[in-house]
Amino acid sequence: MGCTASRTASPIASSRQDRLEPRLRGQRLFGCQKGGDKTGPNPTDRGRLGTKRHLITDANGLPLAFILTGANTHDSMPFEELIDRIPPISGKPGRARRRPDKLHADKAYDHRRCRLACRRRRITPRIARRGVEISQKLGRHRWVIERTFAWINRFRRLVTRYERKSDIHHAFTALACSLICFNRLQEEF
Repeated sequence: MGCTASRTASPIASSRQDRLEPRLRGQRLFGCQKGGDKTGPNPTDRGRLGTKRHLITDANGLPLAFILTGANTHDSMPFEELIDRIPPISGKPGRARRRPDKLHADKAYDHRRCRLACRRRRITPRIARRGVEISQKLGRHRWVIERTFAWINRFRRLVTRYERKSDIHHAFTALACSLICFNRLQEEF
C-alpha cells in the first residue's frame, strides 16, 4: 500500500509545485528590487521612489538626447554626459557639427563645472544665475523644454514608471522621443 501511494502522489506533488510557484524561471523577487534601478526618493513626493528625465532639445523643442536618473539626483550632475550624447548635426556640406553653438539652461545648472563643461566643448553657456537674474526673463527659452516634457507626458505609460527594469523605461522614453520627432517632421513635409 505504501509503495502504491508514493507512485501516485509524486506526479501530483510536482504539478502543485509548478502551479504554486509565484515567479517565472530566472526572475527573482526581493524587497530591495521593488523600485528597480535608476530610482531614488523623490523630494517633492514624500520620499516615494521616482525617476527623473534629463532632456536636451533644439530650439524648436525636438529632443536630441535624454538621460534617466533617480529622482533625488541634482540636475547639474549628469550635465556633461547629456551634452556628450548629442548626435552629430548635419545639413550643411562638409563635416557634420558635433555641438551646438550655444546652450540655454535654467538656474539649476548654475555651477562652475557646468560652465566649464560648455566652454571645453566650445559651446557658449547661457545659464541663468541664481540670485541675479529673474525667472521671467528665462521664460522665453524655458517654455520650449517644458513643452517637450508635456509632449512626452502625453504618452501615459511614461507619466508613472511601472517598469522595474530601467532599460525598458529607457526604451519607452526613446520611443516617445522618436515619435515626437517623427510627428514634427511629418508636419513640415
